[in-house]
Amino acid sequence: MLPRSLTNALISTDPPYYDNIPYADLSDFFYIWLRRSIKSTFPYLFTTLASPKDNELVAFAYRHEGKGEAESFFLTGMTQAMKLLLEQMHTAYPATIYYAFRQLEKTKAGVSSTGWETFLAAVIESGFSVNGTWPVRTEYTSQLKTARSALASSIVLVCRKRPEDAPLATRRQFIDSLKSELPVALALLQSGSIAPVDLAQAAIGPGMAVYTRYAKVVDSTGSPVTVREALALINETLDEVLSTQEGDFDADTRWALAWFEQHGFEDGDYGVAETLSKAKNTSVFSLKNIGVLRSKGGKVRLLIPLALRPDWDPRSAGRVSAWLSLHHLIRIHDAGGEQAAAAFVRKLGGVAETARELAYRLYALAERTKRSREALWYNALVQSWPEIARLARQEMSEQAEMLATLDGEQEG
Repeated sequence: MLPRSLTNALISTDPPYYDNIPYADLSDFFYIWLRRSIKSTFPYLFTTLASPKDNELVAFAYRHEGKGEAESFFLTGMTQAMKLLLEQMHTAYPATIYYAFRQLEKTKAGVSSTGWETFLAAVIESGFSVNGTWPVRTEYTSQLKTARSALASSIVLVCRKRPEDAPLATRRQFIDSLKSELPVALALLQSGSIAPVDLAQAAIGPGMAVYTRYAKVVDSTGSPVTVREALALINETLDEVLSTQEGDFDADTRWALAWFEQHGFEDGDYGVAETLSKAKNTSVFSLKNIGVLRSKGGKVRLLIPLALRPDWDPRSAGRVSAWLSLHHLIRIHDAGGEQAAAAFVRKLGGVAETARELAYRLYALAERTKRSREALWYNALVQSWPEIARLARQEMSEQAEMLATLDGEQEG
């Protein structure tokens, strides 16, 4: 907690994550031994038998009379803390607040999170507005390839004081602004190769920047649009933006996306596959010929990366789809690492960037349909993309230098 005498402070803080980690409970393991060994040296630090817990700003129901009281305690305490930060911060610089709590709750209104909702409500009620998001890679990432889709980044909210004359807005105005501004913000995040597992978290920043630029957002009845509803609308708009990107994909990829959403890499009926292919301006026969799927006994199945032809070369292939390019990249990256993937990226040329965009869309579909294996494939590739791209550029530069040297020697 900042002393009240402190002014013009630069604020960067990592507050408690709602009910994520019981730090005081965990510290008891060490506290009892420290109390025995150094209480005589630091008696004022060990006046209690266990670590103090009453004032810890977390929302654990067992410390209060139920979940509702725990949430109220967290909201009240966090609002007070944020108000104090707002009073003390330097007006020329934004405050940065780390928050890595995942959105995990799916309700009728959409994907949201009580932890995010309560924390953001405290930030907004204190008088802050959210100006944007900085995803910072701070987390241990080995789980991303081996166990589960854990967060790879801390999401840093960039906040300033909300102007006193901030206007009101209708729900329709809020949604229109989201649809106008979120695609630009999303393209910027993707260009930085933010991990797909972090994309929904990072999109909260630009989405809440729209929500908090207003003093209040109201619906058609005049009731305020809550933070929970705003989060659901942001996630809904994010899904729409990712779906819109499908228009940039080739016909084979659009068919595979639609099939994947329904069946994943499991069998489906040939008749349904053929009907869908007509709508996507392709055919099951041609998709089988280029190696996208297997068709046998009236059933159709997309081929997993490991089952794809190892000798496929995009430079000599008649049709190069983003779908095939991405899944060959996954196969090669898994077998040979980033160096091998970089060599394949050079063969793909401009299709490589489209394949990377496809990975974001497929991750979203895989997570929604609870296909964790596939989600890990797409997330791991995008996580490695900056290094893959760097290696690809490096080798291209080295080849260009070599050719220039050879040309010089021939002229000499």
